[in-house]
Parts: sequence; C-alpha cells; structure tokens
Amino acid sequence: MSESLHAYAGQLAEIGRALYARGWVLGTSGNFSALISRDPLRLAISPSGVDKGLLSADQILVIDEQAKVVSGHSGKPSDESPLHLLLARECGAGAVLHTHSVWSTTLSDLHAADGGLEIEGYEMLKGLAGVQTHEHREWLPIIANSQDMKALAATVRQTLGANESAHGFILRRHGLYTWGKDLAQAKRHCEILEFLLEAVGRTRLMTSGNIGSA
Repeated sequence: MSESLHAYAGQLAEIGRALYARGWVLGTSGNFSALISRDPLRLAISPSGVDKGLLSADQILVIDEQAKVVSGHSGKPSDESPLHLLLARECGAGAVLHTHSVWSTTLSDLHAADGGLEIEGYEMLKGLAGVQTHEHREWLPIIANSQDMKALAATVRQTLGANESAHGFILRRHGLYTWGKDLAQAKRHCEILEFLLEAVGRTRLMTSGNIGSA
C-alpha cells in the first residue's frame, strides 16, 4: 500500500474497532470509507463480511468510481459501496461511516411514516459542522431500505438534494449514514448523531412508556 493509503487504512481499522466497542457495528455490520483522491475517484473502504471489532489495516480495499477493487488484499467491498461513492461525489464527503445501532434502527422504524426524525434543543447538536447553537433543528431523513443499490442510490440522491443541510440519514430498520470532510469529522458526526438518537429514544421511553410517542 502507498503511504497515504496505509494511513487511511490504519485510521479506518481503528475507527471500526472503536465503533464496534460502542455496540454500533456488531456482527459483520457497518462499513466505512475514506477518500484517497477525487480525480480519479478512489476510496479506501472496509471489506464486506468482516468483524469490525477485529478489522485490520491490511483488510482495507481501494475501489474506483465503479466500485471495482483496484488495490488491496483478497475480499470484496461492501454491497453498499455505491452509497459511499455517491456521498463522495454529491456531498463532497471525505469520509463516510455507516453504523447499525439499536437506537437508529428502532427510531427509523417508528418514524418512517414521518419521512425523518427531527432533533432540536440538545447541546450536542453543536458538534455538527456549521451548527452554532443548541436551538438548531436537525432533520435526519429516513429512507426505505432496498437491496437494489442502483435504485437506493437514486433515492438517497433525491432525498439529500431536498435536504442539503442534513448531516446524515437513516435507512429504515438498517442504520445511520453520516459523513464529514475527513475521518475525524465523520467520526465526530457519527458520535454526535448516535448520542442524540439514543437520548431521544431513552427520553421518550422514560417519559411515556412508549418509545413511539411524540
């Protein structure tokens, strides 16, 4: 691996292990990527079907704009690679993190009919890029999951085009996608949004006895 790829690979592996420890990418769930270059478009990305708690730098692959592997050891990239490529192209993402936490999965199901989840009034919102006050209102779109990646990517593109200020979205009964200008910012966004999702869920559960209540 080149020196730059080696650095990205090490960071992705470290982040994968950290998110696993938080319970956000159990089993073989989740996938992570970092931008290596925009022209030509190249992403360092975690492989499919691996335990993220044991993820190592030498497992990281490099894919091109068609999601084809151009470098790396044996393994296949995530089936959701087209979404990572879309976020790099359309949102200018320098890194993308996808988690499968209990709270994102549960809330995405309960709020699917609303088309998204609104979060406001929390100090932690100020950890999101461009947010200056806890009075900020963050809208997390909820998108129906699909195994048809071409169709799903088209839906994500359309949804984010209508919600340009969003810092992430949730695939229903699946998990959170978030991104940043680099891995450090993407990791921060992931931690912030996962915290907020858990806070919202636990608050509703404790105050009403029904997590789905408004």
